[in-house]
Amino acid sequence: MTDAIQKLIEAVESADSADRLTDAMRDLADARSLLAIPILIEALGYNNPGAAVAAVDGLVALGKPAVEPVLQQLDGYNYGARAWGLRVLAGIGDPRGLELLLETAETDFALSVRRAAAKGLGNICWQDMAPEKIPEARGKILKSLLKVCEDPEWVVRYAALAGLEGLGKAIAASNPVDVLPILEPLEEVAKNDTVLVVRARAELARRELQKKYY
Repeated sequence: MTDAIQKLIEAVESADSADRLTDAMRDLADARSLLAIPILIEALGYNNPGAAVAAVDGLVALGKPAVEPVLQQLDGYNYGARAWGLRVLAGIGDPRGLELLLETAETDFALSVRRAAAKGLGNICWQDMAPEKIPEARGKILKSLLKVCEDPEWVVRYAALAGLEGLGKAIAASNPVDVLPILEPLEEVAKNDTVLVVRARAELARRELQKKYY
């Protein structure tokens, strides 16, 4: 471990206030060092949103090398840490997190976790998946997001619509015709959801994908 990274880690460990911890965590995250991954993951469970946000940003910036450690250390009992961890996986978009995102978007107890997972399903890096696995994976995501569009919490439904738009754009890049199964449900949500902002988000997604199709 380099002296510079060791000093940044020590600053995190010795921080004696919430503000100092946030600042130290931000400095460590900005270093973009793989050596910082364990400490950044640990910060996801702190009762300090500022430090957690900094840790998420740092882990997302590190990308693929952070995925497996995050998956291994997600805490099923600490919903705050789980929500932050899902944000990391959603931000990176690595296919290794796909099954967890699918399960979480539909079933997790915490709405913040479901929301993070739903949005992340539209952010998968398809170039990192074997081509023969892509059609099935996209089918699973579409099915899951359509289900999440019926979530009782409007913020989760909103995130699902963002996920559908992301999925649709990825599909349209290879075959615009395959966007059609997404356009119709978006139109239904745009007409029938009980919350105005959700209807507006569905209409926005529909228009964006319609451009790709036509």
